Amino acid sequence: MSVLSKSQLYEFRNSTRNFSKAVTESLIEFSSESKIGKTTIFLSHKHDERRELDSVISFLKKINVNVYVDWLDEGMPRTTSGKTATRIKLKIKENDKFIFLATEGAINSKWCNWELGFGDSHKFDRNIALFPIRDDGYNFSGSEYLQIYPRIEYVRRNSVSRRIGGYFDEGYYVISPKNEDGTSYYTKIEEWLKR
Repeated sequence: MSVLSKSQLYEFRNSTRNFSKAVTESLIEFSSESKIGKTTIFLSHKHDERRELDSVISFLKKINVNVYVDWLDEGMPRTTSGKTATRIKLKIKENDKFIFLATEGAINSKWCNWELGFGDSHKFDRNIALFPIRDDGYNFSGSEYLQIYPRIEYVRRNSVSRRIGGYFDEGYYVISPKNEDGTSYYTKIEEWLKR
């Protein structure tokens, strides 16, 4: 299992995106794409981490989903207020899935933690996941409370113990926290998004 580093995340973006576009332009273009028949995701993230956000959206776009980003929402108030919180609550409820882009910055953000708490009450446990991103050269530290959530990680072939019928295919999985027996369940991200 592997938590992506920021440089690995950026490499993914570099392999899939057009460099002539600024990050903000790329995000605006993505938000205007058709939403018909796509799983919708509320993506909780730290606002000043736009490069990470653009990279994760590039990743999710390959899976054919629609991602909601609050600061691209024209209905969002210009100044942060109680109306902002009300609108975010509505959007978390409206979207099919909730993904928390768990960078160190987002983990320390009061808004991201508030969104995660609200997402917990409306999406837990089948429709919520962390997408942990670690700083280069460091392990993902997270916080203790994050251990209760499923997480998106890259699984290399033969890197986890055998399951009935053979090894896991290499790719991205949503991995459940260990249950009382110490077992985690692995679901390919594409399958998780269809549930």
